[in-house]
Amino acid sequence: MSRIKTDGAQTIVILGPNGSGKTAIIEAISMLSGERGMRGADMSDIARFNGDGSFAVYSELNDESDVSVYFNSGDTNRHAKMDNENIPLSNLANKLKIVWLSPKEDRLFVDSVSDRRAFFDRLCCAFNSAHAGRVAKLNKLLTERANVLKTKSDDLLLNILDDDIASTSVAICDTRIAYAGALNYYLEKHAISLNGFVEEMLISGLTPGDTERKYRQYLSQTRELVGDKMVIDGPHKSDFGMVNNILKLPVNLTSTGQQKMALLDLILAHAKLLKDKTKCGAIILLDEAVAHLDTDARCELFENLTKCDAQIWATGIDAEMFKFAKNAIFVTCQNGSISNIVKQDV
Repeated sequence: MSRIKTDGAQTIVILGPNGSGKTAIIEAISMLSGERGMRGADMSDIARFNGDGSFAVYSELNDESDVSVYFNSGDTNRHAKMDNENIPLSNLANKLKIVWLSPKEDRLFVDSVSDRRAFFDRLCCAFNSAHAGRVAKLNKLLTERANVLKTKSDDLLLNILDDDIASTSVAICDTRIAYAGALNYYLEKHAISLNGFVEEMLISGLTPGDTERKYRQYLSQTRELVGDKMVIDGPHKSDFGMVNNILKLPVNLTSTGQQKMALLDLILAHAKLLKDKTKCGAIILLDEAVAHLDTDARCELFENLTKCDAQIWATGIDAEMFKFAKNAIFVTCQNGSISNIVKQDV
């Protein structure tokens, strides 16, 4: 068992060579969000090698409450407790606002639309707790609609599904637009842009009711299969991007380092938004996030992090990369265990 006591530090830096267990520590913290964790891995893959297949994460919070997530070998899902009482996993999001960046997001702006959309929707869920359920519901409805079209069932069932898809879609897109607008208030060097069939109707000025009716009409006119696949536009095809306001360029056309700074700017704005909206400080997990950043960019990042009312957990190989971090503790990780903790106030 590994235990880290933060002693009020704002920044906790996990140092160690590749394979030492740095990422495992912040992935464990990500489990306290109630989601599947930073990697989205199967629970059996998260448990310790050569162990009994189970794992547990326990945290004592500043308000003297405690939160834990655990998984037993053979279970189908994780379980959560708060102050030693069983609670639904979904309740954790109300207690802890956790957001993360990992190396997987380094190419977020140039890789698949589906990855960007999933990333953006995950942020939206912290802004509006109903968003996750709506996205899951839409995916289920779309699967049911495709099956009905393949089996050539009657139009009555399709009409019911299309009504539900239209109303759910508008709710999803309305949340995305509201979140992007709120986030842009906190962004200075960048701006969020949304691109989607339903989003564009709402952005153009159509009311949610008129947008729902228009999208419902589109669905009723798009009931043909292409091959054996259903091809329709909607929130499941939407995309988001960012614009660099200084360079006047889409972020995907900027350098790797500038793309990383855009992501970090986004995460910091997200934390500030949540603090103002929920009065709850966020926990920001940064896995190798200072990679690709030059000295000036790192200095700017840690200045902004210091001003942000959030606790930051970051991993890295070289302590020199974190010399601008203030009110920080440095945790050394070696061979899967914590070997040293040093507090440093720069």
